[in-house]
Amino acid sequence: MSRSPDDGTSDDLTVSPPKDWAAGVPAVAHALEYSLDQTSPRRTALTLLNMNQVDGIDCPGCAWPDPAPGHRHRNEYCENGAKHINDEATTHRVTADFFRRHSVTELSERSDEWLNQQGRLTEPMVKRPGSEHYEPISWHEAFGLLADELTSLDSPDEATFYTSGRVSNEAAFLLQLFARAFGTNNLPDCSNLCHESSGFALHETIGVGKGTVSLLDLEHADLVLLVGQNPGTNHPRQLSALERTKLNGGRIIAVNPLPEAGLKRFKNPQKPRGVIGKGVQIADRLLQIRVGGDLALFRALNRLLLEAEDAAPGTVLDHEFIDASTVGFEEFSEHVRATEWSDVLADTGLTREEIEAVRDEVLSAHRVIVCWAMGLTQHRHAVPTIREIVNFLMLRGNLGKQGAGACPVRGHSNVQGDRTMGIWEQMPDEFLDALQEEFGFDPPRHHGLDSVNSIRAMHEGRVKVFMGVAGNFVRAAPDSNFTEEAIRRCRLTVQVSTKLNRSHVVCGETALILPTLGRTERDVQATGEQFVTVENSMSVVHTSRGRLEPSSPLLLSEVAILSRLARRTLGDDHPIPWADFEADYGAIRDRISRVVPGFHDFNARVARPGGIPLPNPVNEGVFPTPVGKAVFTRNSGEPPRAPAGHLVLQTLRSHDQWNTTPYTSNDRYRGIHGSRRVVMVNPEDLAELGLAEREVVDVVSVWPDGVERRVEGYELVPYPTPRGCAAAYYPETNVLVPLDDVDAISNQPASKGIVVRLERVADRAASPVAAG
Repeated sequence: MSRSPDDGTSDDLTVSPPKDWAAGVPAVAHALEYSLDQTSPRRTALTLLNMNQVDGIDCPGCAWPDPAPGHRHRNEYCENGAKHINDEATTHRVTADFFRRHSVTELSERSDEWLNQQGRLTEPMVKRPGSEHYEPISWHEAFGLLADELTSLDSPDEATFYTSGRVSNEAAFLLQLFARAFGTNNLPDCSNLCHESSGFALHETIGVGKGTVSLLDLEHADLVLLVGQNPGTNHPRQLSALERTKLNGGRIIAVNPLPEAGLKRFKNPQKPRGVIGKGVQIADRLLQIRVGGDLALFRALNRLLLEAEDAAPGTVLDHEFIDASTVGFEEFSEHVRATEWSDVLADTGLTREEIEAVRDEVLSAHRVIVCWAMGLTQHRHAVPTIREIVNFLMLRGNLGKQGAGACPVRGHSNVQGDRTMGIWEQMPDEFLDALQEEFGFDPPRHHGLDSVNSIRAMHEGRVKVFMGVAGNFVRAAPDSNFTEEAIRRCRLTVQVSTKLNRSHVVCGETALILPTLGRTERDVQATGEQFVTVENSMSVVHTSRGRLEPSSPLLLSEVAILSRLARRTLGDDHPIPWADFEADYGAIRDRISRVVPGFHDFNARVARPGGIPLPNPVNEGVFPTPVGKAVFTRNSGEPPRAPAGHLVLQTLRSHDQWNTTPYTSNDRYRGIHGSRRVVMVNPEDLAELGLAEREVVDVVSVWPDGVERRVEGYELVPYPTPRGCAAAYYPETNVLVPLDDVDAISNQPASKGIVVRLERVADRAASPVAAG
């Protein structure tokens, strides 16, 4: 039966003042309300009480780490994690009858929320050429259809294999192994769209593309800077760690364009002070920076630190660390000293006094951590910004010591683990050599396609088969109209999924839906019940074991799907033992232990409570860059600048949303209810533009290619954004992000810095130009 939640139109919009605190009893109530709407009280209890526990179910939401065994709460989850896990554990089902009643065209007109609410996919489905409907297909026929299409390609590089962060380490390792055995490095993933810039910047500067801190480091830092991050919505369990930072005497500075509730105060619902008290103030200082102004801020801070050292030689910089462990300091110093204050103040929208106050906090702190998320990474100057943060940390030796370091906060459960397992189009020769030695074939050495280049290749006809393992590529990608055109030009698209989403209804000439087990479900193979492993945002690898019975007897695990596909495509006589991998995931982990550094004795070590903290050479004083030292860099880049009559738009999540999936049309912390079609604009900007509160506009992005990118019928909501800046929800506004608007180094889309104009609907109706 089709479920019909509100489709997110503006008709029911109500606006109230933004909240001044996050979590508390309302978070518990909303989590339970949503969970019980999806499934039974018994299943809700089973999922929540096993969530993030030792030998339990890893939260399929964000990648925030768990406390050590013995220090976890019985309810070790947040509001959004509870919603996410029970969204997967829903008892609603999408059957063959559903697809008989709903055409692909009809489904393509439904909202993301509506599609998700229909429930779990239950059997393999195919949309054949010329058909408007999916129909059932057997697993045997589905694998045959896909294998025949792959083997008929003129080149393996005419296929691309996308991965979402929900995929386990075992499945990710098999996917990259299959793709490379097939003959391609086309392995785009969701990291290309969220934290690719972090990896590039950290690899270049410290030699490791991951963060350097642990949960204990965060709790014992003297000063934590939260930059471009909204933990109250995107990583709510981080607030518990930040609460401990504050209780241990640490201070927190938030740098963000919006004054988010989770940056202000946290009422921990597991503590009396969070239930009946005022909770804990999170940010001691909020710098409400202009969108994209972070590079200018950190250049200014670095200049101020150099000048403080000039005034009191030997008391500010860590010369021992700089001299012994870094290169490039003199060139960096000369560059950053040339920073002009007029540029800094214009780019940041801050006052000099605000920035100098941060300098003073830094000088008082011996251990400093900088955390960041997509508010930094989704800019065209993201890599230079993150490199400048590394410069900032190195000046006072805040790398490789306890309570200090770099902390990129990943947004999806195993996105970091997927990269560790080889899901990258540019894996180094050392990894490919290890694959060759272990499996006896020579992997392709030329670089493959990332997400942006895969879209371009599909649009140009150079890629004919798209396979997505988890995720919702069509909605996660930029330039939605262009992306959808590209997908529709494929001969075959394949989605390995748990629930219905737009990537199933915007599809190729032939399309397959291959339904898979969720992380909440028991996975029983020939040798017995299996578990999988994941890697969290702080590089700890641990197990996840499902507890629920599968939603349908026709579901296969991701490992089983990939193993059977490999056998059908490469042949049963292929030297890689795919059938053994399907039967026993321990066999996969044995191979991982011999291919991936840090995973020796994988099976035995990961079974221990708490899992495996992967080694990070930076914390041993080793920087595996080409020069063997950490690298100071010279960084330049302008933030997005809007001409008169325009604004700079950032896309963001609502509180009731996970990645591309809205659960409702509400954004409780920001006070927006009943609609997602809103633009948050500073009241002074509204007045200057001659626009009024609740006026309906189209949002049109401005880019030199001349293509009009537009979303229609958005209501204006006055909101405390910086002057000249606005905000709206993705994935709906991804249509405004040009495919070519990317960081020049990482090729990551710049979804946080879109120059737009707001066009009255009446003006658009009078215009002869059709909407794009």
